Amino acid sequence: MILYYTGTGNSRHLARILAEKLGDELVSAAEIIREGRSGDFRSEKPWVFVCPTYGWQIPRIFRDFICGASLSGSREAWFVMNCGSEIGNAAKGIRTLCEEKNLHFHGVMQINMPENYIAMFSAPSAAEAEEIVRKGELRAAEAAGLIAAGQDFPAGKPGVLDKLYSGPVNAFFYKFCIGDKKFYATDRCVSCGKCAESCLLHNISLEQGRPVWHGSCTHCMACISQCPTEAIEYGKHSVGLRRYYLK
Repeated sequence: MILYYTGTGNSRHLARILAEKLGDELVSAAEIIREGRSGDFRSEKPWVFVCPTYGWQIPRIFRDFICGASLSGSREAWFVMNCGSEIGNAAKGIRTLCEEKNLHFHGVMQINMPENYIAMFSAPSAAEAEEIVRKGELRAAEAAGLIAAGQDFPAGKPGVLDKLYSGPVNAFFYKFCIGDKKFYATDRCVSCGKCAESCLLHNISLEQGRPVWHGSCTHCMACISQCPTEAIEYGKHSVGLRRYYLK
């Protein structure tokens, strides 16, 4: 079973490739989270978890989803993480998660995809994004081949910076950077409600036709990336930046 979590489409795109190559079922964790349910799954095929990278770790919201889910059947697990640059020492935390869930950890595959975290960084141009996605697709096919053969993903040796990024920097990131106080809508807003619909945590509502954020945000970037008029901004950083969303 392919279980994936996505905010702006990168992970969904990779998960679809894996599902097609492996002839396996595709399940969106975001939809289950949005419905406020806990996952109850059974699969005789290996578990394949696909997600973006949040602060050099798997997103805490996805980790919590896996922790709270019932996973019966196969005990074999592979992880695929997409990122704009690197995943750091994310494998350490994932290995611990697998131990908690009594899963045999077969490694984590890093796949570089277009940067989408425009709260801090910049998305690539359309042409650059297309090339990055093409290379990511090849990497996903490679991952599928290893999973089908029952082989572990190649394990890299984390360096000092990897451990720093996935450890103290990740903790700092969640404590001081994750939040919705900087989100706001400009006069380009047409009150379509797409932002509220895209929020899996039901953190956005329309008040007098404008989106209002209510303090429960995981920085998935779905709202700012899917706004059809690019009316949503995040402080001063996102102003003038290209939005990125992969359907």
